[in-house]
Amino acid sequence: MKRDGGHGRFKSTAVAAILTLAAGVIPLPLLAQSRQVPETRREISLSFAPVVKSSAASVVNVYGARVERRQQNPFMDDPFFRRFFGDNGFGVPRERVQRSLGSGVVVDAGGLIVTNHHVIEGMSEVKVSFADKREVEATILLRDPRTDLAVLKIKPPKDLSALELADSDKVEIGDLVLAIGNPFGVGQTVTQGIVSALARTQVGVGDAQSFIQTDAAINPGNSGGALVDMQGRVVGINTAIFSRSGGSVGIGFAIPSAMVRVVLESAKAGAERVRRPWFGARLQALTAEVADGLGLDRPSGSVVASVVEKGPAEEAGLRRSDVILAVDGFAVDDPEAFGYRFATRPLNGTTSLTVLRGGKRLTLSVKLVPAPESRPRDKVTLSGRTPLAGLTVMNLSPAVSEELSLEIGNDGVVVAEIEEGSLAARVGFQKGDIIQALNGERMATSRDVEAALRERKRAWEVTITRGGQTVTSVFPG
Repeated sequence: MKRDGGHGRFKSTAVAAILTLAAGVIPLPLLAQSRQVPETRREISLSFAPVVKSSAASVVNVYGARVERRQQNPFMDDPFFRRFFGDNGFGVPRERVQRSLGSGVVVDAGGLIVTNHHVIEGMSEVKVSFADKREVEATILLRDPRTDLAVLKIKPPKDLSALELADSDKVEIGDLVLAIGNPFGVGQTVTQGIVSALARTQVGVGDAQSFIQTDAAINPGNSGGALVDMQGRVVGINTAIFSRSGGSVGIGFAIPSAMVRVVLESAKAGAERVRRPWFGARLQALTAEVADGLGLDRPSGSVVASVVEKGPAEEAGLRRSDVILAVDGFAVDDPEAFGYRFATRPLNGTTSLTVLRGGKRLTLSVKLVPAPESRPRDKVTLSGRTPLAGLTVMNLSPAVSEELSLEIGNDGVVVAEIEEGSLAARVGFQKGDIIQALNGERMATSRDVEAALRERKRAWEVTITRGGQTVTSVFPG
């Protein structure tokens, strides 16, 4: 799986007038009002140009850049070497600029732009260019690796127009859609297709996703661009493709607008992180064998594997081995689909779960509250001559576990960041690793880790938990 990369509503009167001129026939009802298959040659010859004109101006190119410092040559201070080989002794610049390219969508006339997180990941400078070649600097307002979305902020030009977010829950398989973006950096491009499938969860991008699949051509550089309907509204943000060659083979994926709206609302509220509901339970996929034993005709649903004490799931009455079949009437085939549906429910309300228990169906109401920050994060950046040098660690809490997609109930200290090129990065530490112990001593807080590393050791025995597996490794001191 590879990450590939208008003015408000499209008025029905404008559509009717333009289509009448283009085709010389009485205009068809808008697709939003009545879906129908073209029946005549004249109907097939109708153009998507009015939709493109209403939306393309709100789709932008996003450029990211960061400066990487290269290790200097030890002979660079010698005038002889500088004379023949340049400033660093080998004619290679001391700094290298790494760049990224993608697309973005203006979703608020106040200057808010949505793009993919992987487009701006690690970038320190971000610029946005419009189809008319205007270029402006942007600041990163909010990053959300979990959904692979990010929100940018620009100083809005006077003529800035924003696209409306459609209700992605009303999208149907077979609906016509247009993908707008900047594939391969060639410039703004529009491709047409249909919605090929809905609720694709096994895509490998994000952990609370239910992608819209389309056959509209999506290529590297389209990431962050718009998937729009026939009214010029955003139904999704193009984010990934399935490809063996690196180019489009007609299988592209877009993040539904319902998830985009959650991230955008957090950005508008000034939150540092996306605020989403906390469930307080761990789920597993329902196997065919278990489904058959429960009397289900197919393995569709999520099994409750464990419940957090005093969490929303426990308070709602969820029990271990319950099977969750639907959220607010929407079927959830697996834990990823449940995660998407639950994450897109509005905070401070309730949601209704359809649950199978002992052969009987129950309806349970779960409160939609954010995960608690039960103790301060207390971030600490580790240094010195140890295998952990370059890590930034912090204390675990339900909020941190939710943010980093960790199993609930883990204790210890979690790796929040890793300095590029550091000893810890070369050793193989990963973001989300939970440090359980150092040299056999349990680590309860980030300050415990910092204190333990002050001692000089010939060897370091490090116990971590990653992906539910706990391993111990020994490194030289």
